[in-house]
Amino acid sequence: MAAVELKSITDWCTLWRNQPELAAQTLRDQHQSLLNTWHNDDARQWIELVSVATLDASINNLLDADSALPLYGVPFAVKDNIDVAGMPTTAGCPEFAYTPERDAFVVAKLKEAGAICIGKTNLDQFATGLNGTRTPFGIPHSVFNEAYVSGGSSSGSAVAVALGEVAFALGTDTAGSGRIPAGFNNLVGLKPTKGMISTSGVLPACRTLDCVSIFAHSIDDAQAALAVAAGFDSADPYSRQPQPLAYHSVNPMPKLATFKNLSWFGDSQQQAAWQAYVDDLAARGIVLTEIDPTPFFALAPLLYNGPWVAERLAAIFDFAQNQPEAIHPVVRGIVQSGARFSAVDTFKAEYERAALAREIQTALAPFDALVVPTSPTFPTIEAMLAEPVARNSELGTYTNFVNLADLSALAIPANFRADGLPFGVTLIAEAWADARLEAIGRVLRQEPLRPQAKVQPDELALAVVGAHLTGMPLNGQLTSRGARLLKTTTTAASYKLYALANTTPPKPGLVFDTAGAAIIVEVWALPRTQVADFLAEIPAPLGLGTLTLADGSTVTGFICEPRALVDAQDVTEFGGWRAYITARSNPPLAPQPKGIT
Repeated sequence: MAAVELKSITDWCTLWRNQPELAAQTLRDQHQSLLNTWHNDDARQWIELVSVATLDASINNLLDADSALPLYGVPFAVKDNIDVAGMPTTAGCPEFAYTPERDAFVVAKLKEAGAICIGKTNLDQFATGLNGTRTPFGIPHSVFNEAYVSGGSSSGSAVAVALGEVAFALGTDTAGSGRIPAGFNNLVGLKPTKGMISTSGVLPACRTLDCVSIFAHSIDDAQAALAVAAGFDSADPYSRQPQPLAYHSVNPMPKLATFKNLSWFGDSQQQAAWQAYVDDLAARGIVLTEIDPTPFFALAPLLYNGPWVAERLAAIFDFAQNQPEAIHPVVRGIVQSGARFSAVDTFKAEYERAALAREIQTALAPFDALVVPTSPTFPTIEAMLAEPVARNSELGTYTNFVNLADLSALAIPANFRADGLPFGVTLIAEAWADARLEAIGRVLRQEPLRPQAKVQPDELALAVVGAHLTGMPLNGQLTSRGARLLKTTTTAASYKLYALANTTPPKPGLVFDTAGAAIIVEVWALPRTQVADFLAEIPAPLGLGTLTLADGSTVTGFICEPRALVDAQDVTEFGGWRAYITARSNPPLAPQPKGIT
């Protein structure tokens, strides 16, 4: 039976459901290959792999489970500061290791969804670092060039995914650890809103800021894992209930910001890759508006030069007091510096953080997202070891402020540098804007937008037919109220569309008529708290009523009073308002006399 190479969640699920024997053998073969190289110390991305017996038990349990599980048979890896029952949690420090009896909340959820944990991955010790070199388990490197850092602290998780050893992996992100390794290995790095994924069973770095992150090859895979991993955990005091009203739809030309005067610290390759990326976006009509980075850069230093370092010390206080020599020298220096901060220092810093976070959120409010380089530099391992603190600080230039300001982020591949190394960018927005960042990521990567067909209980499905369509003059009345596009479809074949007279901007009237046709509409999800305010902006003779869609379902939508049709033009033949407006703007050329060209 020939084994096959698989990377995506869909590939694994499909193989398990259709050819379970082949899937099982493929997974066993890949696992044995990892065991062979791991014991030869050639796979520095792994700290611990599951035993053959444990893998066989997982496979047998899977075959007895429902094959419709969303992650059925998908192999994944776990950063070794996240608990997996029966496997040591080292946090990158062998002397600190303990063996938990229970899975972390997020690991348990993934296993329940059919995913199979393959092992624990390497990291900057105690998740303190953005480069991947601060570990006694060997230094992982970028899969594109062994001379360059892998990024950290979730180094092993990113490398394992980039090599195709697992379909996705869990990391953590406090200062950028779920984003920097993605950028250095050409991956998607999803850093969700704080509290969206429970941190129960995760050894803290800074407990008030920590997020569990996801590495994957594609936005699709990252979202598939997030759909399972996210969820409220009453046992985690930092878990949060989602706030879907912060979501809103994204136009094909999203409104994006970036920073003025980006810093590159002499890395001309990174700078050139960024400029090429911006030029490519501009050629597609997507323009980045420059904003002042001052409040962002004022906030970032609080993470490593302020009392949040004391949170790192609090997480391992007894160990740091009793066995300081066991801690990596650079990590030890950072963590022990937390002891110098007083309670007064901490409160003063928190007041400063809150003020700067408000300033940042205000600066981002006019935009769909902020776009920045994931990292301004891509250092070699040699350069990192020569100046570990300075080089690491540079890596965090565009990441350190994110969790302090309670923002969501999504790192995506952008292009490749002239030397063949990958270059990535990160999308950043307010808390709970995760779905919006997904949609923007798809737009920037020119991927199809994923249908968001479910209407939440606190939303109203609303069909629009004219000036409120995407890209039309009144679409902002929806997007400014947090509405999101669900789908484009048509009405039942029993409506007529009219161009109303004397309306600015031009507006249509949709009228039920058994002799009519199917008319293109967009269905949006509008927060119910915004419905009355939206309704107040609808001028007579238009209003809201009930429309029947092509699939026979009914939805609230725009209707028109019959009195408005007296001077209106029947434009039903165009099948939709956009086609009519386009035809009106580009009338056919008048026939020319013969002989004239």
